[in-house]
Amino acid sequence: MRITGTGHASMRIDTSAGSILCDPWVNPAYFASWFPFPDNSQLDWEQLGDVDYLYVSHLHRDHFDAKHLRRFVSKKATVLLPEYPTSQLEDELRDLGFTSFLRTVSDEVHELDGGLKIMIQALISPTDGPIGDSSLWVEHDGVRVLNQNDARPTDLVRFTELGHVHAHMLQFSGAIWYPMVYELPQSAKTAFGKQKRDRQYDRTWRYIDDLKPSHVFPIAGPPCFLDEELWHLNDIFGDEGNIFPDQADFLREYAKVGGTNGVVLLPGSVSTLTADGCTTTHPVDDVDDFFANKAEHLKAYRDRELVTIQREKASWSHPEIDVLAGMKARIDPLLEESVRLAQGVGGPVRFDLTTPFEEGGEIIESILIDFPGKEVRIAADEKVRYRFKTERRLVEHLLFIDEGDWVNSLFLSCRFTAARIGQYNEFVYAFFKCLSEERLQYAEGWYESQRPDAEDITMGGWTFQRRCPHLKADLTRFGIVEGDTLTCQLHGWKFNLASGKCLTSVGHEIRSEKAS
Repeated sequence: MRITGTGHASMRIDTSAGSILCDPWVNPAYFASWFPFPDNSQLDWEQLGDVDYLYVSHLHRDHFDAKHLRRFVSKKATVLLPEYPTSQLEDELRDLGFTSFLRTVSDEVHELDGGLKIMIQALISPTDGPIGDSSLWVEHDGVRVLNQNDARPTDLVRFTELGHVHAHMLQFSGAIWYPMVYELPQSAKTAFGKQKRDRQYDRTWRYIDDLKPSHVFPIAGPPCFLDEELWHLNDIFGDEGNIFPDQADFLREYAKVGGTNGVVLLPGSVSTLTADGCTTTHPVDDVDDFFANKAEHLKAYRDRELVTIQREKASWSHPEIDVLAGMKARIDPLLEESVRLAQGVGGPVRFDLTTPFEEGGEIIESILIDFPGKEVRIAADEKVRYRFKTERRLVEHLLFIDEGDWVNSLFLSCRFTAARIGQYNEFVYAFFKCLSEERLQYAEGWYESQRPDAEDITMGGWTFQRRCPHLKADLTRFGIVEGDTLTCQLHGWKFNLASGKCLTSVGHEIRSEKAS
């Protein structure tokens, strides 16, 4: 089996029974904030896109690059489609010209021509990607690969049941806006960022320990930030609180926990994988030297993409759009239909809209989404649960393109600041991911269907439910008890076992008691 690195979470898998292109991403994403690192635009995409199968794990735009898929990927390719509860991924791929689809069944092995076997595990909670994330398992001639990308299953048991995995590709770096955008003292941002960076790695080590693969490939990160406004987010300043470590940092941290089987794929790297070993060639003479000169690479990359960023910014302004009226038309009907999400948010959320940040970022309009009152209106001076501050032109553009997922656009762009009262509230972001009736109804039903878990475990002197109240992670694998605090390391959520209270977000109480 031959694996060609094509950047970020993307790779091409070649076997004698066929080729699979996974998650090709080249064009900037999220309001031109994210770019693939390292630069992969110079690869021979005409050749790379001439494949038998296409796998797009989910709809996040650093995995689903519509412009690139339309231009470079063969429409003769059969799409390996995860089993998602909505049809949006298939619908958008059909709009790009793809016509052949293999609708997989989650956790079921499918045998393709020539003895090529694949299995896709689909995750379907409202907080998994944009209503869904997935992992791809591939086997041919006794060689097995798991492309987990940035999916976060509660465990990897299903994959271990299928036999030893020779190559495990998984996320290790950040893909979120926290804590950088929050209006906090820099010392607090650094402390919270370090905690998140440590949790990212802890989660990665646990997945690797679960699977015990022959070789580990760090992928699906980090992005890089080439706009001057976001340049500080690149991990080139020695900031221990930066949540976007690169592959070289992964290898250093992995070595500290005894990891010796890490393999880096640059764009253009090729790994030849057998049941007995892995050999890799790279497009550069010295991989260590490449990462040591990361800042120079990014500066040259920035200069090449300056026109692209300027062109993107020029497309955002739509002064003809009445933002209040547009938000009311989009959101008011969803507030009327929302029960579980609206209750979960529990209070008003305000958007402070500004002039372009590069022009001073002065607030020119404040709009309130009143979840209890079920309406969008002009903000007064009421207290709010969450406050977001962003450029008015970004919201204009979201309304202009009829965007139904503001997480997969505005929030991942990091082009905003935020403040909140109280704990993190997942329902806020779940709602802004579901700005369509189909998505909202699915999320409402999913949350309504959750029931208290009946199975208990004992750990650290406490007896509590086995499954995390957040997203049902198996706490026998991901739980750590320190005193009366339980931490689920899958997402870093904390619970007070004496009271059952969640310390990370509203709701999500845990059933717990002192062990007898």
